[in-house]
Amino acid sequence: MSKKLVAYFSASGVTEAVAKGLAECADADLYQIRPEVPYTSADLDWMDKKSRSSVEMNDPSSRPEIFKGDLDISGYDVIFLGFPVWWYVAPTIINTFLEAYDFTGKTLVPFATSGSSGIENCEKKLQQQYPSINWKPGKLLNGRPSKEALAAWTDSLDL
Repeated sequence: MSKKLVAYFSASGVTEAVAKGLAECADADLYQIRPEVPYTSADLDWMDKKSRSSVEMNDPSSRPEIFKGDLDISGYDVIFLGFPVWWYVAPTIINTFLEAYDFTGKTLVPFATSGSSGIENCEKKLQQQYPSINWKPGKLLNGRPSKEALAAWTDSLDL
């Protein structure tokens, strides 16, 4: 029996709601990836090329600082990694998280929420950037997936 964690970043609460349901269905602990400086509505205005999120996403080397609380991933075997899709990829804060911890021997399973994009490009980019991580296929979890749908997905992963 593997010990599981659902780690997620949520800017507006949508990904958070999915993460909470997933943690319950997967019998996993829950951890919120939080920026050291919280995002404001103005920061998230993707129509403004000078907004914080736009600036971060236009700079591949951007690594927004995260609040590093008392997370110890050493006891986890499987980590579900959740985020909203920004500009067809994971937000750069996900890179910060992936570079802040040692994922040796861990299995990571991405999941995402999006208004119009898929998760495929996110998965491809993450696998290219972090090839030493053992990635499992991810899933786009839009809306409010039912407990049955979440359980069916997690069961299909053979973790």
